[in-house]
Amino acid sequence: MAKATKKQALGRGLSALLQDPSNDIKSIQDKNADKVVGNIIELNIDSIEVNPFQPRTNFNEESLRELASSIKELGIIQPITVRKIGFNKYQLVSGERRFKASKNIGLETIPSYIRIANDQESLEMALVENIQRQDLDAIEIALSYQRLIDEINLTQEQMSVRVGKKRSTISNYMRLLKLDPIIQTGIRDGFISMGHGRAIINIEDQNKQLDLYEKILSQKLSVRQTEDLVRNKKGNKVVSAPKKEDLPKYIKKGIKEISEYFGHKINVKVSKNGSGKITIPFHSEEDFNRIKKLVQRAK
Repeated sequence: MAKATKKQALGRGLSALLQDPSNDIKSIQDKNADKVVGNIIELNIDSIEVNPFQPRTNFNEESLRELASSIKELGIIQPITVRKIGFNKYQLVSGERRFKASKNIGLETIPSYIRIANDQESLEMALVENIQRQDLDAIEIALSYQRLIDEINLTQEQMSVRVGKKRSTISNYMRLLKLDPIIQTGIRDGFISMGHGRAIINIEDQNKQLDLYEKILSQKLSVRQTEDLVRNKKGNKVVSAPKKEDLPKYIKKGIKEISEYFGHKINVKVSKNGSGKITIPFHSEEDFNRIKKLVQRAK
């Protein structure tokens, strides 16, 4: 306990040093930089802004409340990491959940590791830090890999070294981005697993991907059952299905957009007089409530 108190006192002392304009640190070569960079310092929470490069977009509200309750009882066990962007101004590199939870319970300061980094380094640090987390969904990880390629110009071999993953693992994640957006949303929301997604991606036609996705949900197919189904589809000759009645252009145009909005492939039937109906499937009480909220939001 004495050690923890001593460290906190040291962090507050360095915090006071950082609030003195004459001691402002702009680079690793500046006076007192060695006392600040890489050390745990208590920073005013209002002096920290969220990292615009943060690849994580989903934050479970219930999980945040649980974390906030834990912080209220036990304090912050693992400091956040920030980069200095100006006098008494910092930007998150990692630890956004801890930062959000701390703000939610009204903490005024938060223990932080300070780094000096440019925008590109900050992006790379945030992406690599997030890829190594255990609670990211597969699509978030795939998008992080894609950003490392697009914005940092890393090859898959270089990424393999940076994040400590096999190149084949990186490729498997990135292939998920070829799935229809509705199926990607299904993976993010936990309706299907990455294993299901890896099986579905072997079907090139996105409409057939969506048909299989709906079948997985309605029949609660396992990954193994899905893989067997895909193998059978690819192994057998495709028998021409009876030609469906052609839908009007205005409906064809809107089906994909509405399907993506609800996160399911919708069905549309039109009668000869121009009237029709839209069917939106759901697969659980939670899914029904999610769709209900989307309908209410659209009013």
